[in-house]
Amino acid sequence: MKSIYQSAEEAVSHVKDGDTIMVGGFGLCGIPENLIIALRDSGVKDLTVISNNCGIDDWGLGLLLHNKQIKKMIGSYVGENKEFERQVLSGELEVELVPQGTLAEKIRAGGAGIPAFYTPAGVGTPVAEGKEVREFNGKEYVLEEAFKADVSFVRAWKGDKMGNLVYRKTARNFNPMIAAAGKITVAEVEELVEKGSFDPNEVHTPSIYVQHLFQAEQEKRIERRTVSN
Repeated sequence: MKSIYQSAEEAVSHVKDGDTIMVGGFGLCGIPENLIIALRDSGVKDLTVISNNCGIDDWGLGLLLHNKQIKKMIGSYVGENKEFERQVLSGELEVELVPQGTLAEKIRAGGAGIPAFYTPAGVGTPVAEGKEVREFNGKEYVLEEAFKADVSFVRAWKGDKMGNLVYRKTARNFNPMIAAAGKITVAEVEELVEKGSFDPNEVHTPSIYVQHLFQAEQEKRIERRTVSN
């Protein structure tokens, strides 16, 4: 049985100043909303955050950004956050932009125990500066090192008390690979069920990757609402 926290505050207590954390989600889809709010309220600072993007100005990781708790952001997309732009231009925030496929593989490799890999993405661009480039079968590839985190935070649709997780539709996104890449992984689940409730074939993240669980409801905000007449 895994640790099941009764509050988001308890669930984020593993994070210390200066830690590297990974946070699941794509845009606002599949983000651990309550854990992010608890991180903001905890006041922890100088964080290196690895996530696809940094939320929006008033939700998701944008809450940590607004509170100036993020020292460095590693992601693949930053276009929805004006505060992000302001902090980058003012020199308050260090940013490492990674091609999205490379970001996914760097996280997946970290969880799989693979220290580095070669990819053609970014060859001949600033992405490859200072990195080893080798030729295979007449094509150049750049060496990318894997990512690991002190703590990973993910959001799942359902979790059982053993820590097995199931994600729902596109909210699955980066969550499974991030769950595997943290030294400690905390899962925010919408529904907490008894062990044995899942067919093993339904499990997306096996319990071996998850140390702690926290159950909570989510607002599930939408970044941009588009309507037509």
